[in-house]
Amino acid sequence: MRPFWLAVGFLTTFPTPPLGQVRPEEMRAATAFYPAAGYLIGAALALAAWLTAGLPEGLRGGILLAVWLASTGMLHLDGLLDTADALLASKPPAERLRLLADVHVGSFAFGVGFVVLLLKWQALAAGPSFALLLALPAIVRFAVLLPMNLFPAAKADGLGARSRGGWPFLAFLLALPALLALPWVALAVLLGLLLLAYWAARRLGGGLTGDVYGALVELGELLGLLVYLV
Repeated sequence: MRPFWLAVGFLTTFPTPPLGQVRPEEMRAATAFYPAAGYLIGAALALAAWLTAGLPEGLRGGILLAVWLASTGMLHLDGLLDTADALLASKPPAERLRLLADVHVGSFAFGVGFVVLLLKWQALAAGPSFALLLALPAIVRFAVLLPMNLFPAAKADGLGARSRGGWPFLAFLLALPALLALPWVALAVLLGLLLLAYWAARRLGGGLTGDVYGALVELGELLGLLVYLV
């Protein structure tokens, strides 16, 4: 069960048992359980949606957004902000990789982060179904495994490089109920993330990093919400 708890501990803020030192092969194996961690996030969202039923739409959407961010520890949002500053800068690939490691937040991060959170809040205020809230986080966390394994790692010693591989068939089996429940949303997310990953890889000289994976998760969730509503 260590790979499962590693996935939960890495992708969520839910409590996990102490795991001690983590071996590199365990980080790879943990990716198979990314969809399972997504279901936990989705369950928290569905519960929050049920508890806030009857509240004004804007307030309910804001609460759901807060629960979503709290459930992930803003891990993916942090990756989105770092990625925006790096990929949108008029710099060569090597300089963009340096910017990804910079802890400071620039204007691109503020702009992209504000727009993404605003759109996500509005989409949640529009009243997505319980099924979407439960399944979408699992769909996105499965979908991000495709670019993670199709594109090389931009940093050989980065967390993204240590997460490549794992047990993709198990990840697919775990994500299958969500994929079948929302096939059009799942297809849009899969294609959208592959296109975004291709663009990001070109901007970084051919590879991707852990921050980019986080950005893909954040944008994939927004894309899934918008496709469902449209």
